[in-house]
Amino acid sequence: MDTEQKIKILYAEDNDSNYILAKAMLKGVYDMYRAENGAEALDLYEEIKPDVILMDMKMPVMDGLEATKRLRENGVTVPIIALTAFAYDNDRNVALAAGCTDYITKPYRAELLRKTIATLLNSE
Repeated sequence: MDTEQKIKILYAEDNDSNYILAKAMLKGVYDMYRAENGAEALDLYEEIKPDVILMDMKMPVMDGLEATKRLRENGVTVPIIALTAFAYDNDRNVALAAGCTDYITKPYRAELLRKTIATLLNSE
C-alpha cells in the first residue's frame, strides 16, 4: 500500500446520523465513502477498492450479513467490521460466520473504532 495515499474506508450505513458521526470520528485520518445499503456496498467496493469496510447489519435492499457473504464469495479479503446495534453474543457469532473480521456494537467510542481499524490494517 502506498503510504502517501490515505486509507480508504467504505461504510455501508443507511442512517445519516450514524454515518456523519463515524465520518467525524475518522476525519483527517481516512478517506470515507458511503453506501446506503448492501447492494450499493457491493458496487462501490468494485469502484473504490477500499482498505477496510464498515458494515451496518440492518439496512434496506440488502442487509449487511448478505453483503458480507457476497463480498467474501467474490474473493474480497479486506477487513470487514460489523457496526451494529445488535449486541447479543449470537448476533456477533452470526456476523463473524458471515465473514466479518470484527464486530463493534453501537454506540461506540471513537477510540475503539480507530484502534480496531488500525489493528486490523497492521495485521494484514
